[in-house]
Amino acid sequence: MNTVVDTALIQALDSAHFLHPFTDFKDLATRGARVITKAEGIYVWDSEGDKMLDAMSGLWCVNVGYGRKELADAAHHQMMTLPYYNSFFQTTNVPAVRLAAKLAELAPKVGERSFQHVFYSCSGSESNDSNVRMVRRYWDLLGQPQRKVIIGRLNAYHGSTMAGASLGGMSGMHAQGDLPIPNITHIGQPYFFENGLPGENAVDFGLRAAGWLETKILEIGADKVAAFIAEPIQGAGGVIIPPPSYWPEIQRIVDKYGILLISDEVICAFGRLGTWFGYEKFGYKPDLVTFAKAVTSGYVPLGGVMVGDRVAKVLIEKGGEFNHGYTYSGHPVACAVALANIEIMEREQLPQRVRDDIGPYLAKRFVEIGAHPLVGAAETCGFMAGLVLVKDKQGMERFAESLSVGMICRGHCFKNGLIMRAVGDRMIIAPPLTMTHAQIDEMIALILHCLDLTFKEIKKNGWLA
Repeated sequence: MNTVVDTALIQALDSAHFLHPFTDFKDLATRGARVITKAEGIYVWDSEGDKMLDAMSGLWCVNVGYGRKELADAAHHQMMTLPYYNSFFQTTNVPAVRLAAKLAELAPKVGERSFQHVFYSCSGSESNDSNVRMVRRYWDLLGQPQRKVIIGRLNAYHGSTMAGASLGGMSGMHAQGDLPIPNITHIGQPYFFENGLPGENAVDFGLRAAGWLETKILEIGADKVAAFIAEPIQGAGGVIIPPPSYWPEIQRIVDKYGILLISDEVICAFGRLGTWFGYEKFGYKPDLVTFAKAVTSGYVPLGGVMVGDRVAKVLIEKGGEFNHGYTYSGHPVACAVALANIEIMEREQLPQRVRDDIGPYLAKRFVEIGAHPLVGAAETCGFMAGLVLVKDKQGMERFAESLSVGMICRGHCFKNGLIMRAVGDRMIIAPPLTMTHAQIDEMIALILHCLDLTFKEIKKNGWLA
């Protein structure tokens, strides 16, 4: 039964006291926040009793679905055993150690590179801040302190802390707070639909897009570049799936110039792409892997960095204190929940299920989405997908950004029981990995219905070509 809530009261208190992330506070104060009160499986309910299919897994994170008693039990047991102790001052705790060992076991070795060490944080943003500190510490210990520059990609998202937001390439974030911070720069994203040249195929574009990294390295000076950071698939940027030629060429370039490769897998790890980690899907060899979100399926906050042997060996053998960390690094409750979450994923074979069953079925059904008159392109990878809304399907003409067609579509989704995210004119999904075929069918029907409603509204407004 849904929890009874006085919606107006909660909205009033929310407006009076709660400053939300990534929100226009003035706008929210006039409309009031939607109050989510309950969740089960792949669905959430609001305080008015409306049921919604959560096609975004909360915020890319509830991979095992809502309402898993095993995770609540793990948290309760650990809270009653050891609710907290810090990892400073040569101390540790059992769940943090066990989780580090488990993550080392899950992270596949690629070539000669393996991941035997973990540095914990509480979020992806903090993890990427840790990456900046760790990368620069690594080069300092090797006697190359001038290697400070980290290269990211435009429209990438690596968090909203000072360093995380700087590493990301979101122009709206850089417009606030004097970002990026020094020694962080960016190259273009591998978005073929937007950046491909007339007559250029996806493979050639992938090579050209990867080549932007080499151009930037030479522009800066290879002796000054510390690392390149990228998501396997850009998530918040709109589910930007790189062509198959992209990652092998990126690997060639970072190897050629000896720079570190950071794979930000806050979204792509833990089964989302049909593998435990995204680098495994694309076959490249990172030195550092950022994780968070689905490591606990979002039930409690936890993040961290998988530290590859190349970096860990220098940090350990060269010695000296690494002056960085967090109060909640290796929090015992968070780590206990993560272990229980991974146990569910293993028992239910969720990565394999994405690879062999629901991922291919989603891809098959998403072909129907691509046939819609409002959709210029629709693509999937594993259990995430994106589509582009276009003004003219024949000529692939885009809508003016000022029309906010994505937000119009998103509005229809929310009114019709579907949580789907808009990134400009791209609509994206990343559902829980526990979905059945019938639930995928339900989701596809909802998407098509909302696209029909959006098409009807846009046509009425006279915005079509």
